[in-house]
Amino acid sequence: MNMRIGILSLQGDFAEHSHATLSAAYRLNTPCTIVHVRTKEQLEGLDGLIMPGGESTTMSKLLLRKGMFSEISKIPKILGTCAGAIMMAKKVEGAIPGQHFLSLMDIGVKRNAYGSQASSFQMRLKTSLGDVDATFIRAPLINFLGENVKPLAYAGENPVAAYEQVGNSHYLACAFHPELSTTLFHEFFLKLGSNEIAQQ
Repeated sequence: MNMRIGILSLQGDFAEHSHATLSAAYRLNTPCTIVHVRTKEQLEGLDGLIMPGGESTTMSKLLLRKGMFSEISKIPKILGTCAGAIMMAKKVEGAIPGQHFLSLMDIGVKRNAYGSQASSFQMRLKTSLGDVDATFIRAPLINFLGENVKPLAYAGENPVAAYEQVGNSHYLACAFHPELSTTLFHEFFLKLGSNEIAQQ
């Protein structure tokens, strides 16, 4: 079956996510079509959605203006990186008053906790999916995990990647940018909902 994966393409490095997703699909021998999502109508019929980094305040305003919040909530699996992870979180520290979030995943985040863009850095991470080089750019701090949320990677004492299943929905959040250095998280994302993931 051909999988339709949407990549929110309003801002952020959606081109890199597209490349990483197609590379992951090739490695998994899984047919995959990428949909660059810029309108509410393009969310229809997606098997999954990737929400890239960028600026969460701007992302929130754009999603609200385009009426995309309710449609995104219906998508069976979502990967959020950096600002995308902030949009998925139920608890956000440092939010702008009146800012809207999807509030889909039982995690708490602190915006820009790792500093400004000038403070961006890379580090080697041991993750449950394998070792990766991780790039942090104005990254949020994940400071809370709900009881059903599974941490996938830590930087020191802080989780930087996590997964949660809520009913038939699957949510994957990364504080860093996996699309810049690895396909492991995109492979995991594409497999969400399969028996292979259920047995892990």
